[in-house]
Amino acid sequence: MDWNDISTNWTDSLKRLKARFPRIDEGKLGRRPVRPEVLAAHLAHQHDLTELEAVEELRDWAFIQSLARQASELEAN
Repeated sequence: MDWNDISTNWTDSLKRLKARFPRIDEGKLGRRPVRPEVLAAHLAHQHDLTELEAVEELRDWAFIQSLARQASELEAN
């Protein structure tokens, strides 16, 4: 899953992100972030992470979401 997937399906992505990052503040985040760096900065602030840690956590989360989607597609076939 890349940033295009996340931002294109923002409503679904936000639900999944909130499961992993429960302190996301939609009011402070605003609408769909334009760049992943904006989301990472928000995650860092809300979850007491450095921005580098937040970028890594976001990247890991996206990778896990990709694996889950692939597994789901394999099961469907």
